[in-house]
Order: sequence, then structure tokens, then C-alpha cells
Amino acid sequence: MTAVRQQNQQTGLVTLSAALLLLAACGNKSPDSESNDVSPGLTAATLGEQQVSATADYLAQEPYASANREQGARQAQICRACHSLEKDGPNLIGPALHGFFGRRAGKVEGYAYSPVLMNAGFVWTPRAMDAWLAEPHQFLPGNRMTFVGIPGQADRDALIAYLLEATSSE
Repeated sequence: MTAVRQQNQQTGLVTLSAALLLLAACGNKSPDSESNDVSPGLTAATLGEQQVSATADYLAQEPYASANREQGARQAQICRACHSLEKDGPNLIGPALHGFFGRRAGKVEGYAYSPVLMNAGFVWTPRAMDAWLAEPHQFLPGNRMTFVGIPGQADRDALIAYLLEATSSE
């Protein structure tokens, strides 16, 4: 088998795996999640200026200080279907997420963002990520991410706490 054909098959398997994970995860709540189903109601347009802090500062404050990291790691499997989290990780279906907190949205080198995300003008903070994860298409209408969101606040808090640790360079 040629290297190109083998790579195409691997890419197809990754894409299929990602699609199956997304379908399985959409609207799925973990057994210990709160089911408040209330989104923060923020949009990229109403977010305002973001206060960027160090990862340790975010993690020292509620709700992230007491968030369930194991639950966050489980939730992150949804993210891993399309994004790498590791330092120097590749762009996949979605952009690599290592070091994204504190970065302007739509700015990962080598990733072809939608025009709406490239021009969004917000910074990724836990507050922005919470609103994005609640309802990505309400937060930033016209983005291409094929993900319906995570309705439970406890699930989002756990995932954000996990992502703060897993994607930090600190």
C-alpha cells in the first residue's frame, strides 16, 4: 500500500471516529452533571473586554477550584475528536488548542478558520469558553464548528478546568 493511500485511510478513520464521537456526545450529559440547561447568554458581540489571568489564578477561583477534573477529562474526549491538546500538537479537523487561553480567537497559525471566527475579535478566557461551550452557534453565529454544546454548567466547569490544565504552557 502506498504511503499516500495509507495516510488517506488514516485520515478517513480519524474523520469517521470524530463524527461518531460527536454524534454520541451531542446532548449527552454525564451522570453527575447538573441539568440546569441555562446558557450564560453571552455572545462574542456582547462579551466585552476580557480580563486575562494566569492559569493558576483561574484554577484557584470558583467554579474551577472545585471542578471535577475526572469529569473534565471525560468531557475532553469530545474535544479530542477534532482538536489536539498537547504542546506542538497538530491542527486536526479543528485547530490545536494548546495555549489557547489568553489568545485571540481565530489565530492559530496554519489553520483555515471561517471568516466569522477570524474576525471575531474576542480573547479565549474561561468566561468566553463557557459561553462558547453552552451554545457555540448562539455565541458566534456563522462559525463552522459542528458541535451543539454542553448544556450542564457542572460539565462545562469541569471541562474548562481540565482544559486550563491540559493546554497550559505554565
